[in-house]
Amino acid sequence: MSKQNKGHKSHRPRRVDYWHDPAAPKPTSRKPSASVIVRNSAGDLLLLRRSDSGRWTVPTGGLKKNETLTQCAVRECHEETGLEIELTALVGVFSDPAHVIAYGGEVRQPVNTCFAGRVIGGKLTTSDEASEVAWIPPVRLDDYDIHPAIRRRIAHGLDPGSTHTWISADGPVPDRAPEKVRTPGDRT
Repeated sequence: MSKQNKGHKSHRPRRVDYWHDPAAPKPTSRKPSASVIVRNSAGDLLLLRRSDSGRWTVPTGGLKKNETLTQCAVRECHEETGLEIELTALVGVFSDPAHVIAYGGEVRQPVNTCFAGRVIGGKLTTSDEASEVAWIPPVRLDDYDIHPAIRRRIAHGLDPGSTHTWISADGPVPDRAPEKVRTPGDRT
């Protein structure tokens, strides 16, 4: 099922994502954001086509003042797709210094917290931010223009065995025993 946005004209600035590009501009800010991997009962993935770049993505957006990351993920999904969701898990925290986004006069280095979620209401619809929204079978993801940073989140979200809290530029940080924190009075 897919919805196309025929009536909305986006007046948003053009977004340019740079990925491991030595010619990319230097970041001027870091931007915390949240995203969500949403699947329907058939296992299809909720994707939207960004109005500002034409690329496909999962619902994602910047954290607002006085908002938690979980509130941000739920709000962004509703704003961009019309669907109300509840969060079910943490997929991971993603940050790569070699990924910058030129947008609206600034160059952002994103830090994204990605969640998994399920639909609890709403109606699939387009918005000023999403020219199309659709449920996509995971086997068809290669048919869509999806940025590598988003593909990484999707890969982790679709494979429950690969869920990690910390992701480096080279992939998951291997599990290791936490270091002991010494407190005053420790005798070890």
